[in-house]
Amino acid sequence: MLISEQKKKENIAEYVIYMWQIEDLIRAYNFNPETIEKEIIANFDIDDEQYEKMKSWYDFLIQSMLNEKIEQKGHLQFLNDVVLELDVLHNKLLESEKNIEYKQEFENLMPFIEDLYSKITDFDKNFIEICFEALYGYLLLRLSKKNISIETQEAVSKISSFLSLLTKYYHKQE
Repeated sequence: MLISEQKKKENIAEYVIYMWQIEDLIRAYNFNPETIEKEIIANFDIDDEQYEKMKSWYDFLIQSMLNEKIEQKGHLQFLNDVVLELDVLHNKLLESEKNIEYKQEFENLMPFIEDLYSKITDFDKNFIEICFEALYGYLLLRLSKKNISIETQEAVSKISSFLSLLTKYYHKQE
């Protein structure tokens, strides 16, 4: 089983972040399937069938990204659809009278979200997408070994906790 399949089945939020990383990895390797095979796929200890499956998966993603013209930035439509599904679920959970825990988690997050909204420039993004972007930005900062403020770490912790709860509701409904 591919890592992406497992993440999608077990934790939809991790799946989105993982797939965003894969998109950036494909961009970093200039959409070159041979380089991706040599630098990524060849490093996995998998049988021939899994190897070919992974190779086909990367080829599919490369072609999809090129077809959707997201060579420089942006995300694959099927990932945007997952984020939109999560945003729709988020709004339903807020509207429902039953989900007190979720509403409380959301309220705890609001000061951090207000700060995030003050920093964004693309107001077309939905609330959940902004949360994912904050987590992904944090991941990129950590990978590049940048100093991360206590405030940012606290915000990421709250966002992570919130998305974790949303993820539980998402997998319950499936």
